Amino acid sequence: MRAMRENHPLSPADLEEFMQENDIPGEILHLDVPTPTVISAAQAVGTDPENIVKSILFFVERQSVLTITCGPAFVERRAISTYFNIGRKRVKLADPDRVLEETGYHVGAMPPFGHHLPLRTLIDKRVLGKDHIYAGGGSDQTLLRIAPQSILTVTQADILDLLNPPDPNPKNQIG
Repeated sequence: MRAMRENHPLSPADLEEFMQENDIPGEILHLDVPTPTVISAAQAVGTDPENIVKSILFFVERQSVLTITCGPAFVERRAISTYFNIGRKRVKLADPDRVLEETGYHVGAMPPFGHHLPLRTLIDKRVLGKDHIYAGGGSDQTLLRIAPQSILTVTQADILDLLNPPDPNPKNQIG
């Protein structure tokens, strides 16, 4: 799978090209209104906020890690730190400049794939329970309508619970 390697900001056209070159099914929706938040995106396409997916970039030590979750809930940094077996303070949210530098896309418009380079990706288990979702489409007025399974296939993401802190007592975990 070809990665975007140019050092310029990427656009919905770049995302569409990436999807075509890699046979990724999905549709980029061009909207009349900006969709920088989960709520505004849900209103723009007439869906529940839980059907809107956020792609959020973190730095785990020095490694870029993309998280994919749905709805307005916050990513639990302790879930990430436990997964990587490091302290919570070693998981940092990327600032907007670093997001643009690492991915090619602006915060609020970032799709789950098609970045400058492939990113290590973690996807929340709830995302996979949907038939289709809406994700960043490359600009603040585009959304990507796609099946979650397609995101999982393209990104080779690791699946986990990103919204709840892990239970510190392993005896309480089911499984």
